[in-house]
Amino acid sequence: MAEKVTAGRDRMGDFAPKFAELNDDILFDQVWSRTDKLSLHNRSMVTIAALMSGGNFPQLKSHLVLAKRNGVTQTEVTEIFTQLAFYCGWPKAWSALNLAKEIYGETD
Repeated sequence: MAEKVTAGRDRMGDFAPKFAELNDDILFDQVWSRTDKLSLHNRSMVTIAALMSGGNFPQLKSHLVLAKRNGVTQTEVTEIFTQLAFYCGWPKAWSALNLAKEIYGETD
């Protein structure tokens, strides 16, 4: 990734320093930065699909913001969640779409 991620240290550094280190230095600095293997756009799509399917809505919201920044369109997001509704559950898709609506607005 172009910018250094410090969310782990900013939010958990004092409470769970090793977790914060792994979040920032491994997950975001080493895994997300492997754009020669999978683009940030595609990583975002995979991540929001995984978070929605697991019902991890607090994390989904921040990853929707990141997905939008990584070029994932409103159309792509709504298609992902519409398809996953049939595999992961309608209520999860409904909740995910409401979060997406907050991030992307009525239209984008």
